[in-house]
Amino acid sequence: MTQWYLAPMEEVTGYLFRQILQKHFGGVDKFFTPFLSPVTGCAFKTRQGREVDPSHNAGLPVVPQVLTDDPDAAVAMFRLMADLGYTEVNLNFGCPSGTVVKKNRGSGFLRDTEVMERFFDRMFAQDLPMPVSVKTRLGFANAEEEWPKILEVYNRYPISELIVHARVREEWYEGTPNMEAFAYAYENSKLPLCYNGDVKSADQARRLTERFPNLRAVMIGRGAVTDPGIFRELAGGVPMSAKELREFHDDLYAAYVALWGSKDTLFKMKEVWGYLGDRFPDAAKAKKRIHKCRTEAEYLVAVSELLG
Repeated sequence: MTQWYLAPMEEVTGYLFRQILQKHFGGVDKFFTPFLSPVTGCAFKTRQGREVDPSHNAGLPVVPQVLTDDPDAAVAMFRLMADLGYTEVNLNFGCPSGTVVKKNRGSGFLRDTEVMERFFDRMFAQDLPMPVSVKTRLGFANAEEEWPKILEVYNRYPISELIVHARVREEWYEGTPNMEAFAYAYENSKLPLCYNGDVKSADQARRLTERFPNLRAVMIGRGAVTDPGIFRELAGGVPMSAKELREFHDDLYAAYVALWGSKDTLFKMKEVWGYLGDRFPDAAKAKKRIHKCRTEAEYLVAVSELLG
């Protein structure tokens, strides 16, 4: 049976979002944290510490995601995650950020398969405390030329699961996912496979699993922020109602205010509305008011106009 994963989205699907999604809807088989970068002595920056604080993820199937170009630092991070009680980690080989790529991290790895091999050789030569999955893209610039070679590298290592975002780095999140290149992975991967990329509805997710019936999992990011009830629906439950969306929003807003205060919460919620607003294609004026508001009172009035 296909599993359903919540994708890591910086500033959006953090631990408060995960907690409240689980409370209201459930249905998620694995939650992935936004990426964690090893720092001196493996101490955590404030945001990273909150993401993997065991008390923030109690009762949730959370997988920490690690981003680094240093295999020794990666292993040190894996061991720290094991000490915190986590049982799986994920390596980020897909982030398209210019800052990340410049440091040869994330999808920067995909420019040179020899660099990938050296990283994996050193990492897997060590005693790893838990299974390690990899989240990747189809290549850096050209999937047809690059992806078969990259997949061949992945197939040579004991990676627990390969999560494939069906675009190359140069596409960022634009254009249509390359389903032909993903089909190549489906036919040729020796690793358990997860699909990621532009799954926007439960019906679309079901069609995907009909085309690729042996997929282990489907990872959903932006579509899950647009429709927080999508995982419950995929697990056999009912679609999210308008009342449930309002209750989810209000819980999330209250949690953000308690942590960050009203002013910073406005910025956080506008990030969420960048995706949630897609539910309301005919409400351009109301969405514009949400994004222009400067006070809590203005925000709550604009939201009530849209959500009721």
